[in-house]
Amino acid sequence: MSDAEWALVRDLLPVPGWLAGRGGRPEGYCHRQMIDAVRYLVDNGIKWRAMPSDFPPWPRVYAFFARWRDTGLVAELHDRLRGAVRGAEGRDQEPSAAIVDSQSVKADATVALTSRGFDAGKKINGRKRHLLTDTLGLLLAVRVTPASTTDRDAARILLSAAKNRFGRLARIWADGGYTGHLTDWAAAQLGIVLDIVRRSDQVSGFQVLPRRWVVGASGGASASRRAAGASG
Repeated sequence: MSDAEWALVRDLLPVPGWLAGRGGRPEGYCHRQMIDAVRYLVDNGIKWRAMPSDFPPWPRVYAFFARWRDTGLVAELHDRLRGAVRGAEGRDQEPSAAIVDSQSVKADATVALTSRGFDAGKKINGRKRHLLTDTLGLLLAVRVTPASTTDRDAARILLSAAKNRFGRLARIWADGGYTGHLTDWAAAQLGIVLDIVRRSDQVSGFQVLPRRWVVGASGGASASRRAAGASG
């Protein structure tokens, strides 16, 4: 991170237990070093043991990451950063509208057969990422399933979890793959209007659909080697 980026992130970091007087062992390395090391690993898709020597030792970096992951601090930092971006854009920190979509990704040879499937529509054998973003393209929720899982089935779980976290969520845009029983179910069970954005039959080839392009533009999961490999 640059100094300017760190200045923004530093004030949004969750407070460790030891610093808040709740016990625990003080950190041995600066949080900036640790976060930079984790970001490097995700961005380059390396193994933990291949961590460059100018970062802290890889066992310490992994222990830091695992502790923050298991206690929910990684998700908390992400949520705080998203809230800060929304606030800077003049939005409420909690969204009232979102966009849902899925992306099928070919599975690596190391991915277990039990966690992959075949997407007949995309002709892809692998996994499928189900993404929910706000209207700025910022991630709200994600679920990874075998590629054979239908968008409607995965959306039931994804939307239920999102509604529990974001009480203001009232409207979601989706493509034609989400038509059918899901629309009625979302209205009756979650109080959410599922707005289907359909592709025009009058247009051939690629077409940018209103609202839905935001999910594709987010693209964060595919931009990093390790994240893309984990999903695929």
